[in-house]
Amino acid sequence: MSILIKGGRVITAADDYVGDVYVEDERISLIGESLDVEADRVIDARGKYVLPGCVDPHTHLDMPFGGTVTIDDVESGQTAAAFGGTTCHVDFVIQPPGSTFAAALDDWKSKAEGKQVIDMGYHMAITDLDEGGSLEELASLPEQGVTSYKLFMAYKGALMVSDETLFRAMEVAAQSGALVMVHAENGDLIDVLVKEALAAGKTEPLYHALTRPPEAEGEATNRAIQLAHVAGAPLYVVHVTCKEAVDPIALARENGWNVWGETCTQYFFNSLDDIAKPNFEGAKYVYSPPVRDKSNWDVLWNAVRTDALSVISTDHCAFSWQGQKTMGKDDFSKIPNGGPGLENRLHMIHEFGARAGRI
Repeated sequence: MSILIKGGRVITAADDYVGDVYVEDERISLIGESLDVEADRVIDARGKYVLPGCVDPHTHLDMPFGGTVTIDDVESGQTAAAFGGTTCHVDFVIQPPGSTFAAALDDWKSKAEGKQVIDMGYHMAITDLDEGGSLEELASLPEQGVTSYKLFMAYKGALMVSDETLFRAMEVAAQSGALVMVHAENGDLIDVLVKEALAAGKTEPLYHALTRPPEAEGEATNRAIQLAHVAGAPLYVVHVTCKEAVDPIALARENGWNVWGETCTQYFFNSLDDIAKPNFEGAKYVYSPPVRDKSNWDVLWNAVRTDALSVISTDHCAFSWQGQKTMGKDDFSKIPNGGPGLENRLHMIHEFGARAGRI
């Protein structure tokens, strides 16, 4: 099938002009002014932007977490993404303890079978290098199209890995050409603070944020950067929220190290004021790392503007209110961590970033 998109404002990496775009069999074959071609379908794009589809490199569809499963499967999540201008996303394969990476990848691919409406790829989240996946199997993943490994420095007792596992994976990545991604929060510190808060009867959603202080994110970010530098591996720090984490990433990049950082749409707009809302309303804003003080909003916009942070993703991880978020009604540590965002990222960043002159 062929499509001719006529008269739109065409935006590419190098140009910005009014013109036509001709698509054959889902591939752009011609871009120019007043194209003289026949097409099965003609779209009048006058007065509209025509731009490449966005890539969201950080999503969680149909993912088990905290005794429940995210509400968006591949079909509903990808449909939302397409309506919002995202035409490709990269989801996370979570390796179950004791499972090989191959078995975990097969399981995640089966979730997408017959449900895909846009392009997608996978990161491998490593949870077990002792009784599950081996270093040799890890090294072979890029040959199977999985060129990035994610490791959690938080969620003690569930997803969190030791520094030894983190460093071993980094050494493999340095040899295989893969990219190491980290969820950078100090899980041991957080575990202590959570237990202390609950013991003191502090159960409200606000304590999700107060027990995951920005210093915990900053320390883990710097630790991951130093370990990756020793291993010679490229590092990508996901969902950066605060100055304490931006600063070590910016310094590493100034030094020419292979370090990149991403932030997420929600961290530009939500704050401690939201998670502190009464009557359990704050549970809607529980994700990890948590919302921060509003002073970090300008820090993040500036970091994106200066390329200290290179990516804006969503960390789309959607849960229903009743029966999921309410699991933590009497204990903030049981509130499923995550929020939606796949559909609205481009709208929000264009309106409040580009049009507002922040980037």
